[in-house]
Amino acid sequence: MNPYQQKRRWKYFLLAFAVVIASGSVFYTSYLVRNIAKSERTRAQVWALSMKQIGNTYDNDFLSYVFSVRDSLVVPALVTDAKGDFLFTRGLDATKTFLGYDKEELKQRKLSYDPQYFKDELAYMKKQHAPIKLTTVLNETWLVYYKDSPLLMQLKMFPYIQLSVIAIFLVVAYTAFSSSRKSEQNQVWVGLAKETAHQLGTPISSLMAWIELIKDKFNAEDDPLMAEMENDVKRLEIVADRFSKIGSKPKLEDHPVYEVVKEFVNYFSVRVSNKISFELTGNRRLVAGLNIPLFDWVLENLLKNAVNAIDGTGNIKVQIHGSKQKKQIFIDIADTGKGIPRSKFDTVFQPGYTTRQRGWGLGLSLTKRIIQNYHDGQIFVKDSELGKGTTFRIVLKTVKYDKQAKI
Repeated sequence: MNPYQQKRRWKYFLLAFAVVIASGSVFYTSYLVRNIAKSERTRAQVWALSMKQIGNTYDNDFLSYVFSVRDSLVVPALVTDAKGDFLFTRGLDATKTFLGYDKEELKQRKLSYDPQYFKDELAYMKKQHAPIKLTTVLNETWLVYYKDSPLLMQLKMFPYIQLSVIAIFLVVAYTAFSSSRKSEQNQVWVGLAKETAHQLGTPISSLMAWIELIKDKFNAEDDPLMAEMENDVKRLEIVADRFSKIGSKPKLEDHPVYEVVKEFVNYFSVRVSNKISFELTGNRRLVAGLNIPLFDWVLENLLKNAVNAIDGTGNIKVQIHGSKQKKQIFIDIADTGKGIPRSKFDTVFQPGYTTRQRGWGLGLSLTKRIIQNYHDGQIFVKDSELGKGTTFRIVLKTVKYDKQAKI
């Protein structure tokens, strides 16, 4: 199992675990809410019965008991008659519930009565619960409406607030730890890369000296084999230079993109199977700011992936064109390989993702980093079809246009 698959499985496991915790929290809170709601309905029924008894009895001692029971119930409630006129209230706004006073008394006591408040409360209570019906000794029908207590309302909201706070905490914690871990990994990679460049310096210098010695001793100045050996040693120098540049902002210089790509394709094509053909087309006059050692690394990774994707005979096309309006240069690298599933278009650029048993899954990740971080460009899978091939697109900012160039 490669690191990417293992990482993905851990993500799914943690996500499932989080769903179980969230579901358990919501379920248990819902269980408590249902029980408290039943308890509150019972309280509302008891309060309604106490109101009925107050109207039906004249025993002062019993009335005192009923009043004490009624006052112990804190569920907000409202009683109306069959016509909908308000009779009694409980647990509502004390500044708006003086129903027993006439206008003169309200004026003398400097109080006010807000009928719209009661209408709004009644409408809200009707939505929450069915009314409790009472019949008085005078055969009058009373309707007792009630709503959930503030405690129950808060309890209903509690799991969502709790889960939101936990989610925010986890996101912040994950972002902080991920950033810290990425920073540590970058430091390790930078240190390893620079040490590798330092270690390569000595044998490369020795190889260059040995080549010069062989040329002098065997008079092989014009030998094509020696020329290829020199190219490979120079290539090693470029590789060492690439590693030494990791972790520092490289200097970009203006270069004709077509010529840079052409030079590398010519170098690369003679080192792969002759069953794979290369084709380079496009505008020769487009200029962009490039760091050639790093940009060659990008081309090398993309062309190697294209070669590995081709089983046997195939073709690799590199097309360079631009947009004058957007001031961008597009480099499309298309192969006739096995293709990439659409669901993997973004995944292929993640560190550790590879389809080869001995692959490290770092090539495209480094490629994306070089293009985005160092060249301020973009790279993505433009198109791919299983069994037919893949096209990668590099987008660079142009710095110069020839007036005669057809873009």
